[in-house]
Amino acid sequence: MGARNYLVEGLSGTGKTTVADELARRGFHVVHGDRVLAYQGDPETGERTDAGLHEHHIWDVDQVRALAADRADPATFFCGGSRNFPKFIDLFDAVFVLEVDLVTLNRRLDARPDEEWGGGKPTERARIEHWHATKGDVPQQGIAIDATAPIEAVVDEILRHCDL
Repeated sequence: MGARNYLVEGLSGTGKTTVADELARRGFHVVHGDRVLAYQGDPETGERTDAGLHEHHIWDVDQVRALAADRADPATFFCGGSRNFPKFIDLFDAVFVLEVDLVTLNRRLDARPDEEWGGGKPTERARIEHWHATKGDVPQQGIAIDATAPIEAVVDEILRHCDL
């Protein structure tokens, strides 16, 4: 949907949705990947499943490709997490990975309802903390963005990298 397309990724609790909302507030075209593109499916084949596992939280690759091919807007920001990002990461002019320290991550997760990876699921929390330590579960070639700053500063930093 943009002449230039950007992916904003990061672990749960790093601020992807908040960044998307701030970009939209500033007038940028935003695709909330977790709301619009996501479903439960096999990351390799895309076949739908009812597994309910984080590893099966994927985006519809054909839909991502179609949206990225539409050049109606000067820039489009795809915000959210997808376990099949290697299938479409080549479509983006830049990839941003939101990062926070472990204390901030845990504070944000504690504030979430349990059904959204909140404080009441120790197994899921341990997985997120492992991914935080290993920088796993996110694109490795992305531009790291310190998402502990106020949201306005986080978005300003992303836009600076985009020359917008």
